[in-house]
Amino acid sequence: MALHITGDDAADTLLSENPLALLIGMLLDQQVAMETAFAGPEKIRERAGAVDAAALAGYDPGALVEVFRETPAVHRYPGSMAGRAQQLCQALVDDWDGDAAAIWTRDAPSGREVLKRLKALPGFGDQKAKIFLALLGKQYGFTGDGWREASAPYGEDGSFRSVADITSPESLAKVREHKRAMKAAAKKG
Repeated sequence: MALHITGDDAADTLLSENPLALLIGMLLDQQVAMETAFAGPEKIRERAGAVDAAALAGYDPGALVEVFRETPAVHRYPGSMAGRAQQLCQALVDDWDGDAAAIWTRDAPSGREVLKRLKALPGFGDQKAKIFLALLGKQYGFTGDGWREASAPYGEDGSFRSVADITSPESLAKVREHKRAMKAAAKKG
């Protein structure tokens, strides 16, 4: 399974091969373009040497902020997002032996259980957890019972609501249009 989210081959390869990179990309997906958020882990890898939970959890916090701040920045809020990424990595070290994939692979969990595990992570509220679960089910090979229902409405087949639905430039355009329509409807209502 190869993801095509960022339009950058190296970034998409890292997301496809490194579950922590994908999780960090999702964490960063707020107040920046999706492509920017999901390209962030590749910038971290280039600057820090690896995308590894134990290494990032143990990184000097000030030095990690500089990794995030270096141009082009990993995120528009490098200080706070470096801290959140470090908290996420520490939680993975503490609770999952540093293995991000264990969240959706350990003990063959159901979709509901994976959603619960995701929501327990720093920086993952209900919506972000549902979108990530939909991404796992639609594109990352997760087949746990009830994943579509647990990730609703993002797990809906044939929808273009979120990063879970981006597989090409065309699908990215459809997701962007859906988001624009939702924002316009919210302004009216």
